Amino acid sequence: MPYPFDETLRRQMTERLSAFRPETPAPSALKQAAVAIAVAPMRKEGPDSEEEAGFLLTRRVPRLSSHAGQWALPGGRLDPGETVLDAALREMREEIGLALSPDHLLGRLDAYPTRSGYEITPFVFWTADLSDMEANPAEVASIHHFGLSEFDREGSPEFIDIPESERPVIRLHIGPSHIHAPTAAMLYQFAEVALRGRDTRVDRLEQPVWAWK
Repeated sequence: MPYPFDETLRRQMTERLSAFRPETPAPSALKQAAVAIAVAPMRKEGPDSEEEAGFLLTRRVPRLSSHAGQWALPGGRLDPGETVLDAALREMREEIGLALSPDHLLGRLDAYPTRSGYEITPFVFWTADLSDMEANPAEVASIHHFGLSEFDREGSPEFIDIPESERPVIRLHIGPSHIHAPTAAMLYQFAEVALRGRDTRVDRLEQPVWAWK
């Protein structure tokens, strides 16, 4: 069933994220990065239809030097002197044109360590206004809006054993495609914490081998 984009959902998600205690990573040599999970209304199908809550994903342009053409949340590496929250807000503005502020923040999730040497901190934002949203063609091939009900699909997520790791690879079915970690791991934790109120950790979820570079 669709999740209505309303004050009840916003309050529930805020309370659940506030009660969640993100794990503090031990100091490491990993490069710091941040991403934004933006909860926003889907387009109405009719004048009297209820607004459905959704989230934003991007497709990276195919000419990028790393992770080209992959599904991704708006985000990237920290600039010198930035906090992880500053970086999430800046990257969202630069990649998809959404100029949000800390007032739009609902909460944060666990930092996820990647095989490619990054520690990615996800932040959850709420926005009702997508009028300025526009893909930056240097980084984003397209912006996609999916309903939160995608997280309730039967058979998703999948946890796949691989010979290269003792950790299971996570795969989410979203729209007509499927998504792997790190994006899948962070979205799975978002659904578990913000939508279901479960303190689920995802640092033990693996990426596919082709994403280890």
